[in-house]
Amino acid sequence: MLSDEDLSTELTLMTDAFADELFNLPETVIVQFPISRLLVDVERFLDDTEEPMSRMGMGVIYTRTASMATLRRPLESYEVRTLVSEYYEPHHRKLLGEVNNELEKYGKALIVDCHSFPSHPLLCDMDQSVPRPDFCIGTDSFHTPKELIEIVERTIKGSGYSTGIDLPYSGSLVPVAYYKKDHRVASILIEVNRRLYMDEESGAKSTQFDVIKGVIQTLLAVIDESWREG
Repeated sequence: MLSDEDLSTELTLMTDAFADELFNLPETVIVQFPISRLLVDVERFLDDTEEPMSRMGMGVIYTRTASMATLRRPLESYEVRTLVSEYYEPHHRKLLGEVNNELEKYGKALIVDCHSFPSHPLLCDMDQSVPRPDFCIGTDSFHTPKELIEIVERTIKGSGYSTGIDLPYSGSLVPVAYYKKDHRVASILIEVNRRLYMDEESGAKSTQFDVIKGVIQTLLAVIDESWREG
């Protein structure tokens, strides 16, 4: 329902730009969703009654933009089923398969849920507090070990950056098959503030991109080492 120009602006605003480059640790399994969340958001609960953001028109299938404008026309039930079957379900099957592989190999699995976030709150955001931290660490009371939170926070702060625990975003992705059921599956969310590495209006990398990439690479290596030794 948007003009091409408005859709382009919304895409820049809602895309975790360059996350695939920033959070790329060699010799680790990466499950990356290749489609914009404006089409399907795989980080949402499939059931809108379980998904808090569905109240903002941002469940699995977005109906609203970040500014609460109408994003798309109402979809028929068969169209929703098609989007879910073509994009949502394959992504979660892949994630579940990789978690199962880790459990078979090591008896445990760790998911690092990687994102970026805008430096200023969006109208749709539940947390409107400012200023926002440099990094957000999202946790789950069942799946995020306290020691893991401490390691991540200590490493980030040791690099000279600020952190927010479940601020401005909370939670971390876990396959439904294991959610709140199996402590062998751990998960932690790491989001980096976009102002640190890009121009948020143009969507281009800033001169600090490689610096922030190095910080994140170091963090992921520390997480990987501590998890495998633990």
